[in-house]
Amino acid sequence: MLGSTHGTLTTDFRARVEACGESPRTAVHSSAPPSAEDAVAVDVSGRPLHSEVPDLDRFFRPESVAVIGASDADGRPHTGITRRLITWAERVGARIHPVHPTRPSVFGLPCHASVADLPEQVDLAVLLVADPLPVIEELAATKVRFAVAFASGFAETGDAGAAAQVRLAAAVRRSGLRLLGPNTNLNAFEEFREDLDGPAIALITQSGHQGRPLYTLQELGIRLSHWAPTGNEADLESADFISYFAEQPEVGAIACYLEGLKDGRSFLLAADRAARRGVPVVAVKVGRTETGARTAASHTGKLTGADAVVDAAMRQFGVIRVDGLDELQDTAALLARARRPQAEGVVVYSISGGTGAHFSDLATEAGLPLPTLSRAKQDELHQWIPPYLNVANPVDNGGHPVGDWRGRKIIDAILADPSVGVLICPITGPFPPMSDRLARDLVEAAEASDKLVCVIWGSPLGTEDAYRTTLLGSSRVATFRTFGNCITAVRAYLGHHRFTAGYRSPFADAPRTPSPSYRKAQALMRPGQQLSEHAAKQLLRAYGIRVPREQLVTSAAAAVRAAGLVGYPVVMKASGPQLGHKTELGLVKIGLTSASQIRDAYRELTDTARYESVPLDGILVCQMVERGVEMVVGVTQDDLFGPTVTAGLGGVLVEVLHDAAVRVPPFGEDQARAMLTELRGHALLEGVRGAPPADVDALVEVILRIQRMALELGGQLSELDINPLMVLPRGQGAVALDALAICR
Repeated sequence: MLGSTHGTLTTDFRARVEACGESPRTAVHSSAPPSAEDAVAVDVSGRPLHSEVPDLDRFFRPESVAVIGASDADGRPHTGITRRLITWAERVGARIHPVHPTRPSVFGLPCHASVADLPEQVDLAVLLVADPLPVIEELAATKVRFAVAFASGFAETGDAGAAAQVRLAAAVRRSGLRLLGPNTNLNAFEEFREDLDGPAIALITQSGHQGRPLYTLQELGIRLSHWAPTGNEADLESADFISYFAEQPEVGAIACYLEGLKDGRSFLLAADRAARRGVPVVAVKVGRTETGARTAASHTGKLTGADAVVDAAMRQFGVIRVDGLDELQDTAALLARARRPQAEGVVVYSISGGTGAHFSDLATEAGLPLPTLSRAKQDELHQWIPPYLNVANPVDNGGHPVGDWRGRKIIDAILADPSVGVLICPITGPFPPMSDRLARDLVEAAEASDKLVCVIWGSPLGTEDAYRTTLLGSSRVATFRTFGNCITAVRAYLGHHRFTAGYRSPFADAPRTPSPSYRKAQALMRPGQQLSEHAAKQLLRAYGIRVPREQLVTSAAAAVRAAGLVGYPVVMKASGPQLGHKTELGLVKIGLTSASQIRDAYRELTDTARYESVPLDGILVCQMVERGVEMVVGVTQDDLFGPTVTAGLGGVLVEVLHDAAVRVPPFGEDQARAMLTELRGHALLEGVRGAPPADVDALVEVILRIQRMALELGGQLSELDINPLMVLPRGQGAVALDALAICR
C-alpha cells in the first residue's frame, strides 16, 4: 500500500503554484470530522466533498420488520426464508409482521393482507416478491425506512433487466426509503457470535458466497459485527456501508469483496472517511484483467486501463487491495486486532536457519524492513544461542533453546529492542514438544507486550493442539498458514498505520471556486473538437505551464523571420486541429539552423500535409529544447472516477515503455511526488550516467497545475496530453514541447 511522502517547497515554488490558484501541498496532520456546512460542500466541478453517512442503525437493528410475501407452506422457497427471518427478528428483539394476501397467519403469527394493513410503521420491509416495484410504491405511503429486495432478473441479466433496475431505482428515490438489492440474499441477517470480544470485522460483499470464508473466521475467535450483501446496488451501495461502518466504534476493519463500483466518487469519499478515522478498508476488487479498451488519441489515454485507475485510486485513499479471499481474511483479521506499531522493524525468528533465510528473502523482496540488530542485542542473544549461529536478523536459535527456559528469554529480548515492531516466527512443521513449547512462549510473550507477534503454522493438518488451542486461543498472536499471507498482512499493517498517521483529506483543500486560469481557458475550448498543437499550448499557458518560444506562420518568409526571433536552432511542426502523432506522418523537422533549411522545411511540411489530406492552421516555428528528461503528463476521462491525471516517462517510446502512474483528483503534493517514485524509470529524474538531476519540483508543479485543469475543465476536456514535457536540470524548470487536447 502506498504511504504518504511529504516534500518541502521553496517559497518561490509555493508562490508560483498559488498564483495558479492551487494549494501547493497537503498538510500532514489528521483531518477533523466535517462540519455541518462541509457536509454539503462541493468542489469547483460541483461534486460533493464529503460522504453522507446513512443512518443504518434501524436496518441492522430494527424494532419492527414486515415480510412481504411471507409463507409457511411446505415446499415453497419463501418458507425457509420466512422462518430464518422470524428467528433473526427474535434474536435482535424486533417485532415481525408477515404480509400475504391469502394467509390469515404464518408460523402462528397474524398475517396482514397488504402493506396498508400493517398495524404500525415498520423500520424494515423484506420483499419476497418477484417484482418489487409495485410494493416500493406501497411502502412509500407507509413511510417504511428500509427495504430489501431479494428478486433477481435485473441488471445482471442484460439490457431489459437493466432497464427494470433503472425503474426500480427511480421509484426508490421517489419513495424516500433506502433499498438493499435487488439480487441480494440473507447474509445481512446472519447470526453473529456474541461471545467474542475485541475490535470486529464488518463485511461487505457483492456476492454472498464470497463472504463465507470471512464469516467462518468467528470459528477461529475473530469477531464479526455486520455483513452487507449489496447485490446490484440499485440504491444502497458499498460506499454507503463503508461510510457507516467507519463510524461504528466496534469496527476494527472493513473487509470488502467488490465486483464493481457503482460510483467512483462516492467510493473515494467513503474511503476518505475511513482513512480520517483510521479504520482500515481491505478489498478484493475483481477485474484486474480488464483491458480498459477505449478510443484514445492521446498517449495518456492508452497508458491506463480501467483497472489501473481503480488500483491507483484505492492506494491514493488508503484502501488495501488484495488478490484473494484468503488474503482478505488474514489481512482484515490482523488489521482489526493489532495495535498501532511502535516501530517498523521486522525480525524473523526461527528454529531453522533455512526457514529463517527463506522467509527473510520473501519478506525483503516484498518490501518489509528487516533491520540488522545492534551488536549489543546480538551479544545479548548469544547468551542463550550458540555463537556460531546468526542472530543479526533473521535470528536462528538452532532448535534446542526453545525446549527450555531460554526460549522465552530470546523472544522477550527481541521484543525489547526499540527498533523492532513486529516479530514473525515461521514454524514450518510441528515437532513436539519443541513446537508446543515455542507456541506457548510466543503467546505468553505477546500477551505481555504491545508489539505484534505473528506465527506461520505450516503444518498441512492444522489439527495440532499447539495450533488449534494455543495459537488460535490467543487474541494477541496473529496466526497464519502461509508465508505469503503473513507477508501481505504485515506489509498492509505497517503501510496502513504509516498512511493514516500523516493523512489529511485531499477533499479538505479541493478548490471550490474557479481560478483566473479557468476563465482564460474557457475562451479556448471548442466543444467536440480536437485543438491544434498551437491552441493546446495556449490552454497550457492559461494555467501557467511553460511552453517553448514559438510562432505560428503561414508562409516560408514568415517562418524565416520567426526563426530569427525564436533563435536558432529551431523545430518546425505542422499544426492543425486533426493532427495527433505528427512524427509518424513526417510532420516534424528538428535542428534547423539556417534560413534555407527553414524554407525547405516549410515546403516539405505543407506538401506532406496536402498529400496526407491533413488541414493545417499553420506551421509552428519553435525554440529547440534538447537537454532534459522526457516525461508525459496528461488528463483522461475514466468512466467510473471522471477526470484522472497521468504522469510517466515520455517521448516517442512512451507506449512501448508503458511506465506511468495515475491519480484521481483532488490530491496534494505528496501524491504528486509519490506518482514519480512509483515509476520504474524514476532514477532518470535523479540523474544517471553523468546526467544532472532533473527539476523534480518543476515537474510536480506541472502535475498540480494539470490537476487543477482537470478539476475545472473535467466536464469539457476529454483528453489532454503533454508529450514530451521536457524536465530540465534542477532549478531550470520544465517545458511542454508538444500538446494535444480534445474537447468534449
